Order: sequence, then C-alpha cells, then structure tokens
Amino acid sequence: MTDNRSQVTIYTDGACSGNPGPGGWGAVLMWQGEERTLQGGEKETTNNRMEMMAAIKALQALKRPCQVALYSDSAYLINAFSQGWLVKWQKNGWLTSKKEPVENQDLWRQLLELAQTHEISWHKVKGHSDNPYNNRCDAMAVEEAAKYKGL
Repeated sequence: MTDNRSQVTIYTDGACSGNPGPGGWGAVLMWQGEERTLQGGEKETTNNRMEMMAAIKALQALKRPCQVALYSDSAYLINAFSQGWLVKWQKNGWLTSKKEPVENQDLWRQLLELAQTHEISWHKVKGHSDNPYNNRCDAMAVEEAAKYKGL
C-alpha cells in the first residue's frame, strides 16, 4: 500500500540486569536523513517488557501516521506480529495455547493500538552482531538499566 505517509525506520532494543531486575530500553528513529534517539528504564522489570517498551515509546514519538519499518532483536516482539501470535491470543481471550494468561497484556494492547495508527513492518535482526543501529540501542538500554542498579 502506497500513500502519503512518512516512511520511518526504527531500531529498538531492551536490556535487563537480572530478569526481573533493573531494565532499560533504547530506540533510534530515522526519517529523511534525520535521527532521533530515545531511551528510558525501570527499577524492576523484565527483558521482554523493555523490548516492548522500546517499540511503544518509539511509535508514540511519531507525530502522525507513518509507514514504519521496525527492527528489533527480540523474537518475542517480532514473532507476536509476524507469526500471528497476537491474533491467536485475542481470539482465545488473551490466553496462550496452554490456556494461561498472556504475559504483558498491558503492553501488547498498547502495541496493537499503535499498530492501528501506523503501517508497520516488523523485522528481526541478529542481536549483539554487526548491526550498528541495534548495537547503539543495546548500549542505550544497558546504560539506562545501570542507572537503576542498587536502587
């Protein structure tokens, strides 16, 4: 689908020191040759929540509906969209195939709402590899998690 939406590339990553433990997230947004970085963290969280929070905060930063290519090293995040996990979870009343409540429903619901606003393609990248944007996001996430250690 081609329309007048701005095309934005987003890289995200999350980190956690312990799981659960202090965590952080980082994101790089790229649009028309411009870059913007975002990062944040929490005192007590999980790695999956930080991976999701990076995507949420990056998508929330967009000022209007966009065509987004979102890159993450989180199989949990990417597969939920690309392999239809979210569709199945919703059909099952937010229960997994084992009939257990889906974890992180609050964040999944936020991501679903954002996915209705933006046209998002979800891409898995190899973590801790040679992707400079993923490595930048990882460094930001680790830096944020370190701020909460010992609190």
